[in-house]
Amino acid sequence: MKSFTSRRAQAIVVAIAAGSLALTGCSENTGSKSGTDSKKDQKNASAQSKAVTYADAAGSTGPAKEVPGAKSGGTIQVYQEAGLSHLDPGQIYVSDAGQVANLLFRRLTQFQEDDKGNVSVVGDLATDSGQSSDGGKTWTFKLKDGIKDANGNAITSKDVRHTVERQFAKFIFDGPPYLQTWLAGAKYDQYRKLLPGGGFDGKHLPASVLDTPDDKTVIFHFDQARPDLPQTMAMAGYAIVPEKTDTKEKYDKAPVATGPYKIQSYKVGKSLVLTKNTNWDPKTDAVRHQYPAGFNFQFGITESTQTKRLIADKGDDRNAIQLTGGVESTQIQDVIGSPEVSKRTVKGYQPYVMQLAFNLDRMKNKKVREAITYAVNSKSLIAGEGGAYGGDVAPNYFAPTLPGYEATYDPYGRLKTPQGNITKAKELLKDVPAAEKKVVFAYGNSENGQKRKVAIEDALTKAGLDVVSKEVDNASYYEQIGKLDNPYDMYISGWGQDWPSAGTVITPVYDPAQVADGSPNYSHVKDPKVGELIKKALTQEPTEAAKTWKEAQHYLMETVLPGAPLWYTKQFQLSGSNVGGGRYGSVSSLIDINRLYLKS
Repeated sequence: MKSFTSRRAQAIVVAIAAGSLALTGCSENTGSKSGTDSKKDQKNASAQSKAVTYADAAGSTGPAKEVPGAKSGGTIQVYQEAGLSHLDPGQIYVSDAGQVANLLFRRLTQFQEDDKGNVSVVGDLATDSGQSSDGGKTWTFKLKDGIKDANGNAITSKDVRHTVERQFAKFIFDGPPYLQTWLAGAKYDQYRKLLPGGGFDGKHLPASVLDTPDDKTVIFHFDQARPDLPQTMAMAGYAIVPEKTDTKEKYDKAPVATGPYKIQSYKVGKSLVLTKNTNWDPKTDAVRHQYPAGFNFQFGITESTQTKRLIADKGDDRNAIQLTGGVESTQIQDVIGSPEVSKRTVKGYQPYVMQLAFNLDRMKNKKVREAITYAVNSKSLIAGEGGAYGGDVAPNYFAPTLPGYEATYDPYGRLKTPQGNITKAKELLKDVPAAEKKVVFAYGNSENGQKRKVAIEDALTKAGLDVVSKEVDNASYYEQIGKLDNPYDMYISGWGQDWPSAGTVITPVYDPAQVADGSPNYSHVKDPKVGELIKKALTQEPTEAAKTWKEAQHYLMETVLPGAPLWYTKQFQLSGSNVGGGRYGSVSSLIDINRLYLKS
């Protein structure tokens, strides 16, 4: 999934079969020395696999286990530099809105994480994590009693059907594609044609695909086993949109809540105020709490200002958290040098790989792409993210948190020359026409975006390239670079697995069948062999599939080269002293927003 500044990941993959899963996200880490030893951090990241279970009805019954010492009342202040990408659940596929979605929206299933880092998939709106039959091709969910939206309307199977069907509508372009493509079966690459009206025109998916025989039952039918459906349905992009209140495109600005909080006011790009949803029943929710009276999101606050205010810890800043941002790089020593401040941090390895994605429709000369891949200065880029606390050099497209990660697979010598190999780059560019040496680079208009711009320009200019940098609004950054006809040659993008399977990296980011507006195939990869390898892996058992995903990565890096791998991300966030319950969430790869409370 896309990261916001650096795409949030849901952290689960099928290891052998349904019910036997492995988690490889970021563990709870509130006081360790994470960030000071990259090799140790990567080893810890790869060792975070633990058995993940699918919970039964008992494990899916609320209320959620109380957070030790938690109190009710008060408003938590939330600081963020850029505005939210989306609030329509069907459009949510980025970490910022994903965090907000945990407070606002419920899904059929949800991830539950205990204080030891163990994760299970529980029923959220459903009574359990789902019942499979027909060899995993059919999944049945029963809805809990007493579930209502913020308007007091009961949630029924019709609302679930509507939520699924609207995903096929043209105005939904920025959310996850998994469920839709699976329901389309063999025609997954043309899934948009399955229900172009999105259910709004009275046409619906047949019962042989999606059946709702009564108000409490939802049945999915697939053409092949889908053992990872429970964690797919836990994604924010599949949160419930009540049919009665769906306003299509306008829903993005005023969605109806089903979670513990609802929207009181929303000024796009400026502020978002959440208050308690009185129609949320904690007895039906095994994951969420409703400790604070509300949340006040303030946008437009730079990471450096956030960090200064949180270090000072005065007034409302004592009640504040960072949403997806982290400690600003130049102030890291101020944080780690003070025991009182340092104990208010959460930190850990994220699943994201940052890369400089090449627009293959424009950058057709592979020598230019190779030269850039050799020239980019990962060391400088990582310094801007906070050095060892911000990330590690990435030699390839798979993160240390991903099954199949190859620590030594480094075809462009990124580990040996993290500062860039300018000599090699110049050699490659020697016979390249001047016109092809002019490259247009898009960057987000944030503090981090500015740092990245400087690092990219410096390295590529030294290699002999003419870099033209174009500023892009940070809140709509992924939307802008996600347009097929965008006017840029390259842009930095970040991707983390939606659950730990290489298929949730290779398929969404490089599948030729998913070259479309809003698709995360930002490089517009259209290579037929990549498509063949994806189709092959999707029909294999996990062990065999892992070999095919590995082959796909090697082919992509060595033959296609859709992007230059830059760095693996880490998170290092700071909270005010009056905020309790803070821990690093394995599922969100950010502070676990579901547990927070104010101490006084």
